[in-house]
Amino acid sequence: MGNSRVRIIVSIAAMLLLAKVSIGAEALKLRHFQSVYADDKEAGFRSPEGVGCDGKGHILVADSGNGRLVRFTLIDGKAMPDKEIKVPELSFPVRVHTNSKGEIFALDGRQKRVVRFSPGGGFLGRVDAAGSPPPSTVIPRSFDIGKDDSIYLLDVFEGRVLMLSPEGKFLKSIYFPAGYEVISDLAVDGKGTIFLIDSVKAMVYVAAKGSGKFSPLTESMKEGMKFPATITTDAHGNIYLADKNGGNIYIIGQDGSFKGEQLTMGWKEGQLRYPCQLCVNDKGEVFVADRDNNRVQIFSTVR
Repeated sequence: MGNSRVRIIVSIAAMLLLAKVSIGAEALKLRHFQSVYADDKEAGFRSPEGVGCDGKGHILVADSGNGRLVRFTLIDGKAMPDKEIKVPELSFPVRVHTNSKGEIFALDGRQKRVVRFSPGGGFLGRVDAAGSPPPSTVIPRSFDIGKDDSIYLLDVFEGRVLMLSPEGKFLKSIYFPAGYEVISDLAVDGKGTIFLIDSVKAMVYVAAKGSGKFSPLTESMKEGMKFPATITTDAHGNIYLADKNGGNIYIIGQDGSFKGEQLTMGWKEGQLRYPCQLCVNDKGEVFVADRDNNRVQIFSTVR
């Protein structure tokens, strides 16, 4: 009986944590307005795990099962396909980002490497993290591009974040926090703050620009989340988490305050099955790689 009471109390506390919105925080809602399923030749996506966006109205889809990237341009609010990138050097893209020059970066989930393309899609080579301290083996699970075009690699082999110059040369490393379980993703905001998501603990860690270590931003939220595995930020300081196993999107503030639980698991428009990478553009539009529904969904944010 005693253990049952403890579990009930813990569950109630977790629900209160997820339901609580800090004073002055504005709850956000996601409103679906478009889904993208295929390229201009009606070749459908197959298990897309990545989506990236930039400030020029471009969307990049990592069409993982088809081993390619597909670029779209937003025209009058509608995503129009305009380019396919398919090369032997990228066999299974799972993450995609662009820098300020329009260069395209993609993580190959099978070959465990990040490759770079010109804005036109020409292959430029791989990001090797030249000059990184031992060990020489680097296994990136994810990556992000900073506002200054610095590259941040999530190296799960050594349990660290590698910060690289725009050219891919080593600058600095920060090791994962003590007691972590599974760090699945990272995000870098416009101030150079780095965020990590521990999927097992359902916990966000943070390292301010110039800091040499990560500290907890939130308490564990695992009583309310199943497996939050991807993270991104927007220009207003909001942090978005995609719960892969739960089919939800969660929004928290940079102070750790909870700002809303979004969406539900399912097949209908606006529902998710195994959401992967997230991206938020300058207009506040949210793009979600909805892997098991073979599509990318686009949402607007409303308050």
